[in-house]
Amino acid sequence: MNYKFKVGCSIENLKGVRDFIRGSLKNHNISELEISEIVLALDEMCSNLMIHAHQCNPDDLFELVINVEQNHPLVFELIDDGTVFDINEFNTPALDNIVHEKRKGGLGIRLVKSIMDKIEYQKTGGRNICRLVKTVHFI
Repeated sequence: MNYKFKVGCSIENLKGVRDFIRGSLKNHNISELEISEIVLALDEMCSNLMIHAHQCNPDDLFELVINVEQNHPLVFELIDDGTVFDINEFNTPALDNIVHEKRKGGLGIRLVKSIMDKIEYQKTGGRNICRLVKTVHFI
């Protein structure tokens, strides 16, 4: 089953994104813990997209597509036409370096990579597609 949500790139829209994700997953026998982890990872990805690729411009839109098939990994796609930031090419700083240097940033990417099983990027027809894959245990 596919779910689609188109939203403006204002961080005020993040609650709606989180609600959409929860609502899309709640009737598919996925544990609340796994849904919460997914919401956390996608909230981070969407906020980064809004802030860094679209400078929080509410007129810029992106689409979140969720594909749920029983006993298959979940697939989430963030589709937009902004600047691409491939987190696979970002060297996640070591935690002790972040603490020692009192740095802000870098933890969200570490979090997303630890929650999701696979993150892929592709560009098709002038659009960026960030695909995140998560294997869940259907209950």
